[in-house]
Amino acid sequence: MNVYDFDETIYNGDSTRDFVKWCMKKHPKALLSLPRTGFYTLRYYLFHIGTKTEFKEKMYGFLKACDGERDVERFWAEKLGGIKDFYREAHRDDDVIISASPEFLLKPLEKKLNITVIASKVDIHTGEYTGLNCYHAEKVKRFRELYPDSQIDDFYSDSYSDEPLALLARRAFIVDGEKLIDWDFSKHKKHLRT
Repeated sequence: MNVYDFDETIYNGDSTRDFVKWCMKKHPKALLSLPRTGFYTLRYYLFHIGTKTEFKEKMYGFLKACDGERDVERFWAEKLGGIKDFYREAHRDDDVIISASPEFLLKPLEKKLNITVIASKVDIHTGEYTGLNCYHAEKVKRFRELYPDSQIDDFYSDSYSDEPLALLARRAFIVDGEKLIDWDFSKHKKHLRT
């Protein structure tokens, strides 16, 4: 079994950021959420108040102005070409994608790419979370809930913040564009805010 992060790993970009921009263009009412998002962005990143889950939940408030599953389907109809070539070549039927992006955004890719998705559980209509943001050690917890005894053969991510998953794998790689680099465990991230 191979396990992959999603954004900037097998997808060329950040799917959540791309979806937010896409929704803002399609649903101008969603722009009304920008002042609130700006406030919570400053609160979390500048003043270090709150958790990443709380920040993201406020950011997803724009979803109230959107068209749920229909928008997700339309988004991927336009953006599926953003899947990187290296992944299309390396794909296996037992691949697992584990991401902090919202599950509602990535779940449709299970059928489109023949993969299993583990991601943050976010209500597609309200932006409210069920549980924690699927990030750092939470990824291991969520992986073990679904695969308690499985061994990861190869793990791929664009960020050393995914070290907890990398430690479970026989081999781990940092993805830089289309280039794969052996994981350097001396470069682990310290002082991560979750």
